[in-house]
Order: sequence, then structure tokens, then C-alpha cells
Amino acid sequence: MIALIGAAIAPGIAILSYFYLRDSFEPEPISMVIRSFIFGVLLVIPIMVLQFIMQTEWNWRDGIVAEVIQSAVVEEFFKWMVIFFTAYKHVEFDEPYDGIVYAMAVSLGFATLENLFYLIINGTNVAFWRALLPVSSHALFAVWMGYYLGKAKFSNHRQKKRIFLWASILLPITLHALYNAIFLAIQNWLLVIIPFMVILWWQGMKKVQRAHDFSSKNLSSRPQ
Repeated sequence: MIALIGAAIAPGIAILSYFYLRDSFEPEPISMVIRSFIFGVLLVIPIMVLQFIMQTEWNWRDGIVAEVIQSAVVEEFFKWMVIFFTAYKHVEFDEPYDGIVYAMAVSLGFATLENLFYLIINGTNVAFWRALLPVSSHALFAVWMGYYLGKAKFSNHRQKKRIFLWASILLPITLHALYNAIFLAIQNWLLVIIPFMVILWWQGMKKVQRAHDFSSKNLSSRPQ
């Protein structure tokens, strides 16, 4: 059981630690990051309940549209709501890169408990693929979400702020929907999911670097 728990939580903790340690300007208080991670963990149960209602009461069981709404839309929307109301408006969100840190914490909290439930049911033989695909994908969707939340937070233009906020929720939903559609609609999904994940990592790391650049400019422009 200890090995199973370790296999379930290690990928999320490792990925979160990597992105947290990349915050070289003003690292966020570890208490805030842990709090966001816990919020992500707590999201799993209400989301599972809502998805159960969708499947049983609303009869949304089959089809790509049902799967996309139940997972991509519901999960990314609730993660975004938690980040927006608990971190985005907090005083500690004081540089653009912070959006990625907090989005990553909430998303990986969610992915970690989800991963634990999955491994309990299916065993540790799928732990490697769970770390490589679902856990990593949640982290990468969070990069896009946090990147645009950071841009929105520090934009002085009202219209651009609104556009960035919409992008911070719509782009992760779109990426999550594409991720799910690959498994649902393509028979040889492995041939597609590998390049898809490579592109996600490539573009995600470019977003991380740009967020660092924005943070550097933001800090240098502050009054001394």
C-alpha cells in the first residue's frame, strides 16, 4: 500500500517542485502553494459527484461531447475558479510567473488524488503511464491557465485583461478536450498522443520562459 501511495503522489509532487523551484525572483510562500495543492485535492470529490450526476441523472454516458463536457469543461472550470478566488486576488500573487505556480499547485493536487484512486483500482503496473500522460497533461494545461492569469493580473489595459482571463480558461479546456478526443476517437492513439504531448511540453516551457521574462520586467519596473 505504501508503494502504491508513493507511486500515486510522487509524479505530482515532483512536477510541482520543479516548477516551484524555477521561480527564481520572488518564490511564493510554501504555505500558499501547499494550500493551493490541498484545494486541488479537495476538488476531486465534488467534481466526481457532478460527473456521476451527469452520467446517471442526465444520461451523459456516451459520445465525445459528453466526455469532453464531463472532464475537460468541468475539471478545468472548477480548477480555474479555485485559482481565481483563492490565489489570483491574493496579495502574494505579485508577479506574472505566480500564475503558473498556483495553477500548477491546484491542478496537480487534483491530478494526484485522481491518480491515487486510479491506481487503487488498477494497480501500480499503470503508474508509469499515469505519470507520463494524465498527471503531466494536467500540469501542462495548468501552465497555459497560469500563464494567461499572470498576463491578466498585470495588464493595465482593461480589454486585454478581459481577453487574457478568457484565454486562461478557454485554452486549457480546449487542450484538455483535444487530449481526451485523441483517446476516444483515434484507434492508434499512441501515434498521436506522443507528438501531442511533446508539443504541449515544448509550448509549455516556452510559456514558462515568457512568464519569467514578464516577471523580470515587472520587478524591474517597481519603484525602488
